[in-house]
Formats: sequence, structure tokens, C-alpha cells
Amino acid sequence: MTELKVLMLNPPFMKYYSRQSRSPCVTKSRTLYFPYYLAYATGALEKEGYKVKLIDAVATKWTEKETIEFTKKEKFDFIVLDTSTPSIFNDIKIAEKIKEALPKSHITMVNTHVTNLPEWTLNQSNSIDSVCIGEFDNTVVFLVDALSKGKELDKVPGIAFRKGKKIIKTEERKLVENLDDLPFVSEIYLRHFGEKQIKEYFYASINWPEIQILTARGCPNGCSFCNIPMKKSYRTRSIENVIKEFKFIQENMPFLNEIMLEDDTFAADKQRTIDLCNAMIKEGIKFTWSTNARVNTDFETLQKMKQAGCRLVCVGFETPTQNVLNNILKGQTKNMQVDFKKRADKAGILVNGCFILGLPSDTPETMQATIDFAKFLNPNTAQFYPLMIYPGTTAYKWAKENNFVSTEDYRKWITKEGLHNTVINRPELSAEELVKWCNKARIEFYAKNPKYWLKMIKQVIKNPKEGARIFKGGTELVKHLGKSVFSGNAKVKK
Repeated sequence: MTELKVLMLNPPFMKYYSRQSRSPCVTKSRTLYFPYYLAYATGALEKEGYKVKLIDAVATKWTEKETIEFTKKEKFDFIVLDTSTPSIFNDIKIAEKIKEALPKSHITMVNTHVTNLPEWTLNQSNSIDSVCIGEFDNTVVFLVDALSKGKELDKVPGIAFRKGKKIIKTEERKLVENLDDLPFVSEIYLRHFGEKQIKEYFYASINWPEIQILTARGCPNGCSFCNIPMKKSYRTRSIENVIKEFKFIQENMPFLNEIMLEDDTFAADKQRTIDLCNAMIKEGIKFTWSTNARVNTDFETLQKMKQAGCRLVCVGFETPTQNVLNNILKGQTKNMQVDFKKRADKAGILVNGCFILGLPSDTPETMQATIDFAKFLNPNTAQFYPLMIYPGTTAYKWAKENNFVSTEDYRKWITKEGLHNTVINRPELSAEELVKWCNKARIEFYAKNPKYWLKMIKQVIKNPKEGARIFKGGTELVKHLGKSVFSGNAKVKK
């Protein structure tokens, strides 16, 4: 077998740009996600004995030139390029530069954009040899194996590739059945990144330094706007396997202040959640952690999560208006949202609230109601997004069918600074106006909300660790809020 040198690359783009985020962008609070799916696939390749290098050029602040020089110097045979919708043309350009430097290398692209548009992606450039469709941990292993043995790619499930002038899509690859077979992503971070680079990552609602890991994959729900890779599926790691990783982190990464369990819906299985929390308590897992949850999480579960060290849950409230909630297949009501916040407060768990403006059926009145509702809930942090549509989502299909998509240039999915943008132009609500509404929401929630800042002051006094998070994220946010005010980009039409 020919031994191939493999590079797993999160390519350079904008400073603090997160491809792994559900809404890839540069955030107003300096959040930078770990490339965790790329890291899991790195471990899957290493498990099979391949020599792999994992590089996050965004976190290392490498330029395009530095990245290409590195790939050329190391003479990689197989390169896996992470992608996202807003960065896709940049990612293709990086592929072309690498191919120019290493013409005999095989370059494959991964993640949700190329999964949903494999033919489009391959047609953009001859430098792209293949794309991985869907979950790619095992796909890249099979692909490297086929290349190293000189086999035809037709038998590699889960890819699309060019064969002569034709594009071939192979049979669909099954999702990873046993998640325990995958490596501890924390160990991958530590070995490939080290403590110094790990501290480059930041999550505005989580105490820094932090890492992101998964205890499960997929989500049983089907929100129309959601860009996660494995909707309508839900698989969990065994409790024993998760506890082993927690112990690894506890013993080997004492510099961390918090762990983000980035499961799409952590408490989807109530009994499993309670059993896992009980195991954490029994096994003496002492670290603080946070996760994603839905408003149907009951008090018993929240209370047990708190006992096991849960500090905060990220929750998608989106909007309090029922017909808007129905249109996005959210499966919740305003009363459920209010009751959940009360339960979380009672359990002593903080809430990061996510809200979307410009949803189907949204009007200036309902968007103002969303802003007022966010202030009423007064979560620990609040995120306000314009509706962003990604290929493969129900929301994208809705916008296309109604001729609301103003451009197919994916670069426009973010602003020139990399911030959230929208390309939806409705007759009664332009894309530009919608972005202004989001700026207005942040100003009303943060700058004009004394109740919020009083809570933050009390929080820092009670727990000084919160101070680093608030200062690091708040400094960046204040800059953006100031720009919005002085530029007039928060003044909406009445």
C-alpha cells in the first residue's frame, strides 16, 4: 500500500470566521468555533494508520501564501478542505492554489454546502477532484484507502467525483452507527493544536478558555432554517465512552474553564440525559459545561443537568409569534418559551437566547414583538440574526419558490466584514432593512437595557470567571454597536 500524506485543512479566510457554525460568519462578539467535524475525521484517519496533519488556518491566522507554502513544503498527497456557503468561492480558490503547487494531489471538499450542491461544486473548478456528501468521517477513510491502492472511486460510497467529462455520484453512505468508534475530539485538539492554539477559540456565552465536543450527533427535529448536517437523525455515544472523554479532559486539560457540549439537541432523550448526568456526578466529573437545548426540556432534566455541572443552555426561541413559529416548523409556543425560561431560572441554569428576524410571515410589528420578548426574557446573552437561507434547507426552497433570493452569489451571504447578511428581498421587507432590524435589536437589548447590565454586574461579582468572557466578547460587541448607531444602520422604517 502506498502511504499517503494527508492534510485536513480549515482554509484561510476572514479573521475569526467560523465555518463550523450553523450560520457561518464573523460574529459581532468574536466567537470562533473549533473545526470539530474536521477534527473527528482526522481521528478516524489516524485510527486506520494514516499520517494526518490537522491545520486550522483561521485560528493560526495563516495567510493564503503561508498555507500554500506549507502544503507544498510538506508535499501532501490528499487534502480535505472544509467549506461553507459564504466562503465557498474563497475555498475553491484555495483548492486551485494547492493544485497548482501539488498537481498530483487529490483534493476533496466537505461540509454542508458541497453536500447539498455536489455537481455545482465540481463544475466550478477542475482543481476539485471530489466532494464528500454528508457525514464524512468514514468517507475520507475509504477515499484515502481507494487512492492509496489505486482503486476506482466508483465503489467509495458518499462521494461525487469527475470521471472524464461526467460527474459520478456514488451510492449514499450510511451514517456512523457506533459513535464510540470515533476518537475523543478533545485528544485530537490537544495533540494537533496544543494549549496555545486552543486558547485562540472563543464562544461568547461560554467561559474562556473552552472546547467544543459532541456526545451525540443529529437532531430529531426539522426546523426549516437549520443548517446542521444531520437533521432528522439522532445518535448518541455510550455514557461510558463520554465519561472516559470527560476524565481525559479533566486530567489533561486543566487550563480549560468550560466545555461546550455542541450536541444539536443535548436533552433530546430525557432518560439518557439523566443517566449521563448521574454518571458524571458518580464519577466525580467536576468541570463546568454548557450545551444546546429546546424549550421542551423539563425541570427534572434541567435540575439534574445543573447538579452535574451545567452552567448554561443555548436555546432557539426565534420568535414569540405563533403563526411565524408554525411557518418554520419549530414545534413550540410562546407559553412554552416563557415556561422554559422560568424552569431554567429555577434550576439555576443560564440561557443564551437565539432570535431570528425576517422569518416567513414576519412584519415590522412581529419583529418588534420579538425584540420586546427578548428583553422580557432577559437571557444571559442574546443573538439576533436575519433569516439566512442555505442550500438544502426548507427555508432556501421557500425563498427560491417565491423569487425572494436577490442573488446566487454566495459571497453576499455575509457582509464585506464577514458579518451576518441576508439575500432575501421580500416586497415588504428588503434585505438591507432586515439587517438594520437586527442592529436595532442588539442596541435595544444590550445598549438600552439597564436590567441586563445590572444582571451582568451581579454575575461578575458572584463569579469572577464570567468577567473574562464578558470583557472579551463585550469589547468586540460594543465596537459593532457603536458603528451601527453612528452609521445609521440601526434606523428602521416605521
